[in-house]
Amino acid sequence: MANLKSRLSDVIGDRTSKVLADAFAITTVGDLLRHYPRRYMVRGELSNIAELEQGDEVTILAEVDSSTHRPIRGRKGGILEVVVTDGRDKLSLTFFNQSWREKELKVGLQGLFAGKVGIFNGKKQLSHPDYQMVPDGADVDSAVDNFAGKFLPVYRATAKLPSWKISQCIQMAIASLDDVRDYLPEQIRIAHNFPTLQGALVQLHAPADLDHADLARERLTFDEAFLLQLMLVMRRNELRKLNTISRKTIKGGLLEAFDASLPFQLTGGQQDVISEIESDLAQPHPMHRLLQGEVGSGKTVVALRAMLAVVDSGGQAALLAPTEVLAAQHLRTFAKLLGPLALGGTLESGDKATQITLITRSQSALARKEALTLAASGGAGIIIGTHALLGEKVEFKDLGLIVVDEQHRFGVEQRDALKVKAQQPPHLLVMTATPIPRTVAMTVFGDLDVSTLRELPLGRQPITTHVISVLEKPAFLERAWERIREEVAYGHQAYVVAPRIESGSDESADMDFLFGLESADIAAVTELAPRLANGGLKGIRVAELHGRQSADVKDSTMRAFAAGEIDVLVSTTVIEVGVDVANATVMVIMDADRFGVSQLHQLRGRVGRGRSPGLCLLVTTAAADTPARARLAAVAATLDGFELSRIDLEQRREGDVLGANQSGTQSHLRLLRVLRDEEVIQAARADAVQIITESSDLATLPVLATEVALMARDAAIDYLDKG
Repeated sequence: MANLKSRLSDVIGDRTSKVLADAFAITTVGDLLRHYPRRYMVRGELSNIAELEQGDEVTILAEVDSSTHRPIRGRKGGILEVVVTDGRDKLSLTFFNQSWREKELKVGLQGLFAGKVGIFNGKKQLSHPDYQMVPDGADVDSAVDNFAGKFLPVYRATAKLPSWKISQCIQMAIASLDDVRDYLPEQIRIAHNFPTLQGALVQLHAPADLDHADLARERLTFDEAFLLQLMLVMRRNELRKLNTISRKTIKGGLLEAFDASLPFQLTGGQQDVISEIESDLAQPHPMHRLLQGEVGSGKTVVALRAMLAVVDSGGQAALLAPTEVLAAQHLRTFAKLLGPLALGGTLESGDKATQITLITRSQSALARKEALTLAASGGAGIIIGTHALLGEKVEFKDLGLIVVDEQHRFGVEQRDALKVKAQQPPHLLVMTATPIPRTVAMTVFGDLDVSTLRELPLGRQPITTHVISVLEKPAFLERAWERIREEVAYGHQAYVVAPRIESGSDESADMDFLFGLESADIAAVTELAPRLANGGLKGIRVAELHGRQSADVKDSTMRAFAAGEIDVLVSTTVIEVGVDVANATVMVIMDADRFGVSQLHQLRGRVGRGRSPGLCLLVTTAAADTPARARLAAVAATLDGFELSRIDLEQRREGDVLGANQSGTQSHLRLLRVLRDEEVIQAARADAVQIITESSDLATLPVLATEVALMARDAAIDYLDKG
């Protein structure tokens, strides 16, 4: 007898086990039983051939309609073409040099056919499909009894391993199972009216009816949410047990001086989040908080206040940014907001001041040496940097707070590398400018406290967005350049965003794949900028900005743009987040269909940040009534980042939704969908909190504790570790 941890080769043999391992990383009985069916075919019902799509690996039940053998012109051998039907549509099966199969594939017989759907001469076909025929004189029911009874499960399959062979392997595994120990607490299982774990696994693969299959799937989906939430709740509790230095807000300090110097009033939302952060920093255990908010909602000021509170306590704060452009922008923003308060150690500073320094990989040796000295000595209270902050030579005197900007661009190893530079466990504030739906926050950031900023600062102007179709109204593109000229004439500035740096580069290859686009004549910064400067924007000061420029060039360009010395900045997405030039009022995004919904929303947020309304023009060559145009229409229809984030996530792969292109989704989250299963996640969270309240270390539930420990140790979901 076998259990879920038994080697699969002991149950189904070495040869088939190797094929399963190579194709799906399946090595144990449990792995195989968690290779869940995609759908079910009802025994005796033919498949709907019209629904088959090119490229699909399919298993269909159909009837042989005709059979034809013809020679191959100029070569030996021939082609056997068998046409099968579901009574409404037809599908060709082609076999090369296998005329003997004609005796098996007789007209009128039914069979199961498996292969990859192709298109030849405009017709769907399976080339060299695997098949199993219903014996002459037998009925379909008796022929497919080996495939889980009345309902035939259809699995993700390969050419070497069709769906019904996987089904045979699974039935062998089920037959070999000893009693499976159920990790779900009995009171939770009964409360939800779930079957046992063993019952759910059996009924999902060999259901008595579709109701039993649905209930089994509900149970196993809940399991994934429950185990994940348990792990996150336990991790959150462990983080709260850590001791650290309390960073209480003090009176008469740098933070108070900063508040008094602010030329604007904080929003109610900012004040609420500030109170949450101040309360966290005052605790003797480290803060672990996620700060999310709409584009332009004022996250930077909130983060800066937290950093100043730590500086007041004698500590230092480090801000980790994903790009040098963003790091340099933060330095300029902080210096502008603080004024003399950022001139500590100089004659221009007052009694209350600190220093800010920047550490990046491309800065000069002298600048880097000075910055490293300021960080190590404590001379700089605020240290801003890119991945360079993680280097071995970077030391801090008393690192009390880590702020991670655009957290989704960093892995857990990078955050940990910065944390170990602190003498005591540091407080942690991670920020994202991409609004996160509640279920995603609960699933991916369940071990963090979440603060949300929705309210925009007073005086912030709305942004109008329009889609420009070059195919339908080419003259509108010329009007876009005229619109920029008009804004520049009013004393304003503009952005023109292109997907690529130069023609033929592959920066957008991922987007091409994700959205099914062909590489074509895509706008590139190095070609577009001079074309505009000599054409539609002639006489206007145009400059380029992209990631291949040196740090000095990027920094000087951004400084010049911020100072109003450049009218139009032609850029890649390096300006997507953090760039704040209040005088910029218009943005033209070329080939906008090559960007995701959230990315377009982030880019659009670079305009309308001052007292003048913003305008965003989405230029596209995508045809009407295509998914690409639907995405652009969604962006143009609303400024609600949370709604756009949900739309964006619905269009992406589940692994992307969870924040990383890693195998954790394959390992543990095979059924759970964070947007679809909101109620499941909420119920699982409530149950997890209750269980941990009763037994914080799950000592009274050893089987469950083992399962959670396995999940926690799985390197494939390390990306969930925000602590």
